Amino acid sequence: MTLQPDPQDRLKSPALIEMEGEADPSAALPLPDLGEAEGRAMAALSRLATRRSSALGRFAVWVFGSLFTLVLSVAAWNFVTGLFATNSWLGWLALGLTVTAGGLAVIWALGEALAFLRLSRIDHLRSAALHAAETGDLKAARHVLGGVEALYAGRDDLAWGRARLKERQAEVLDADALLRLAEVELIAPLDLRARMEIEGAARQVATVTAFVPLALADLATALVVNLRMIRRIAEIYGGRAGNFGSWRLLRRVFVSLVAAGAVALTDDLIGSVAGGGILSKLSRRFGEGVINGALTARVGLAAMELCRPLPFAALEKPGTSATISRALAGIVNRGG
Repeated sequence: MTLQPDPQDRLKSPALIEMEGEADPSAALPLPDLGEAEGRAMAALSRLATRRSSALGRFAVWVFGSLFTLVLSVAAWNFVTGLFATNSWLGWLALGLTVTAGGLAVIWALGEALAFLRLSRIDHLRSAALHAAETGDLKAARHVLGGVEALYAGRDDLAWGRARLKERQAEVLDADALLRLAEVELIAPLDLRARMEIEGAARQVATVTAFVPLALADLATALVVNLRMIRRIAEIYGGRAGNFGSWRLLRRVFVSLVAAGAVALTDDLIGSVAGGGILSKLSRRFGEGVINGALTARVGLAAMELCRPLPFAALEKPGTSATISRALAGIVNRGG
């Protein structure tokens, strides 16, 4: 009696494929080094944001922009006058739409200009607060406090903090203590919201990089998410950055990070996020996602410092490792 092999045993046994001739092990493709993930998307975004345009480039943009505006204006004028010559009703309709479009363009330009002014106002408050704390000038500190209160005068979410600050500020006769009190009562709730935005942006960048294999998808995601994150952080602190203001903030953030040598992540930082040597156990794509998410968190923390009207003094500055760990919790398994 002949026993037939069990199909389950065949499935468990290794499959052998016989090849003619001798195989050369040296001809096999090398295995990828999974520990060399570099966060290419954030590195490319850093180069894009910090690249300075030449004077000739700025002049060319001005010339082409002026030419485009002139051509568009002449074309609109000819279009409206032509309609008036053929049909007065259509001419009035075209004129109304053209005036409306022009008004909307002016409103948008004014909004962008106001956004730049609000960001400059926050920069001025932060510089004045640093100077008042260093010199111990109580009068200057009270002036800074008045500016911060005016900045948040219409914020219902800070009404309780403003009331607390108003009750206690008369008791404080030291400049540094007064600024610290304002930071605790007004800025602490905003810091919490900003950290939540940073953690959400870092998770989104890490997830898209790890699971979307489309070319340039990680770069596009990093650009959009970082701009949106910086814009939201500015709005949280009262900056309300517009489109150009958000791009300017992104450039300032990357310039400060490059100047501080904080763009490239070190192995120690990644180890503190994902556990010792875990990148060697992950796919290269997942490692790219972890690094891009970590760099996004670092960009967000730098944006916090630029958007805060008061520098970190009474409150502890958020740590990069702790922020990235919270942002990537659930994506990276610390259990190894």
